Amino acid sequence: MRKKKHSLREIAEALGRSVSTVSDEIKRNKTKKGVYDSRIAKQKAYVRRKYAKFQGMKIVGDKDLRLFVEAKLREGRSPESISGRVCRQERHLQNISADSIERFLKSVHGRKIEAARNKLKAKNHRRHRPKTKKLDDRKFIDTRPRIVDRRQRVGDCEADFIVSGKSGKGYLLTVAGRKLRVSFIEKILPVTIVNVHRAFKRIKKRYPELRTITTDNDLLWKHHKRLERELKVKMYFCHPYHSWEKGTIENINGVIRKDIPKGSDISKYLLRFIRSVERKVNDRYMECIDSLTPQEALDLYRKRKNAQGARLKRKY
Repeated sequence: MRKKKHSLREIAEALGRSVSTVSDEIKRNKTKKGVYDSRIAKQKAYVRRKYAKFQGMKIVGDKDLRLFVEAKLREGRSPESISGRVCRQERHLQNISADSIERFLKSVHGRKIEAARNKLKAKNHRRHRPKTKKLDDRKFIDTRPRIVDRRQRVGDCEADFIVSGKSGKGYLLTVAGRKLRVSFIEKILPVTIVNVHRAFKRIKKRYPELRTITTDNDLLWKHHKRLERELKVKMYFCHPYHSWEKGTIENINGVIRKDIPKGSDISKYLLRFIRSVERKVNDRYMECIDSLTPQEALDLYRKRKNAQGARLKRKY
């Protein structure tokens, strides 16, 4: 329109902008010869934005902070978790807010990282699991002790299954602690009640603190009374179609799905890969446990418990 000698007012009306906006754009981004070229204007705007002070400059100006933030963003951690970790645990770094990390991520300095993070987001396809028959002698979540509801004790867990796609085989048994959020994943192949019980025994061996299990009404829990006796734990069931009553494990499953998308064939995943996913899940900074990772929280709990046991042993 400029080449066709249209006035600024005509250009503004065509673009739906004010005359002053069009005038400012032309003055700000025109060349030294007074010519407005859209490609040159775009580059000038890019450079000006890159070096603007609000473009995440607090992170850009601190080498150590930038290295830490960029590394954790590439791992797929959220700005909120990174901010919490820096403010509570990484005392050698200057404090940074989640909003500042968001601005850095969306700035020209973080565009490559943002692109890499977008590739991590799996495009999953929903698969509805068939309805299950009723289980006998269930203890529903209403009868669960208050200490479990309030997340005041280590060892109270939630459990669920991750199912293969229509053409796949195998399940994943996922278990997460309500207090420390530490998670465990076991592969079940072939899918039988016996193999589910064996998988839980392996988890019990790795997590002897296990006290209670809260889960859904899957038919694989048909012999839940026997499992309670074998593990020496109590099992509680959510109400049918009330998956939000075990929100912790639902959240964990969502994290696992980033590496094992819906519709996947579980049988094709090696145990080594499943263990790497488990370590990744347990290596997230979580505000609910003072920005520690679940694995750090569990190690700290066990260290304190062992120290307390040693003091009692010396005392008696």
